[in-house]
Amino acid sequence: MHEQKIKKLMQNLKSSKIGVDDAVKELKFLPFEDLGFARLDHHREIRLGVPEIVLGEGKTLEQLVPIVRRMTDKSRTVIVSRLDREKGAHLTKEFPGGEYHEKARLFSLRREPEERNSPGILFILAAGTSDIPVAEEAAITARLLGHDVRRLYDCGVAGLHRLLPEIPRIREASVLIVVAGMEGALPSVVAGLVGRPIIAVPTSVGYGMSLSGVTPLLAMLNSCVPGVTVVNIDNGVGAAVAAHLITRA
Repeated sequence: MHEQKIKKLMQNLKSSKIGVDDAVKELKFLPFEDLGFARLDHHREIRLGVPEIVLGEGKTLEQLVPIVRRMTDKSRTVIVSRLDREKGAHLTKEFPGGEYHEKARLFSLRREPEERNSPGILFILAAGTSDIPVAEEAAITARLLGHDVRRLYDCGVAGLHRLLPEIPRIREASVLIVVAGMEGALPSVVAGLVGRPIIAVPTSVGYGMSLSGVTPLLAMLNSCVPGVTVVNIDNGVGAAVAAHLITRA
């Protein structure tokens, strides 16, 4: 069915029934591939500037392997998030050239060499060492999307003297992703010191009344510094994509 649609579209273009711009617009929303248990959106990068990123959590290897295989055939960059070590190791063995980023819990495969194609620097800050898995998910995703990524970890408000000397370097960034659990204060502090877009990421790290990330989420949403944007709990991928789209605007 897709081939017939494409042929008809090309015939209409050839006969001047439609223009080039209309043809491109049609192609942006045309193709997906139905695997029965998943429908892969191969043209998401054309529409949005970001390839489809597969959530590995909850998927079996019997599902993941064909998904990655078909995406490898169609996409320049394959990203599968939230994978445990066992699944990551299996995909790395199944797909030579792929890489499992253990800290980020993310598998990636590129058909072309990595290139930096986005302007400016993207800085990732993590309040504590326990926040690093989410920060690394954001950092690796951003790097795969073509960003020059810098990191500063374990610089939370419990020892603010660790952050302050780094402010001049942080101000070189175009966008900052700030990751924090517990009370979630770091994004507000950074936003009050650095005049850059801040994407705040609450994590599920913390004792009792952190409520698995709800407390830092609410704290970030209630930041007294205007302009702080907040993504969902532990959503490093979402933060990286938001930062990517900001730099492309």
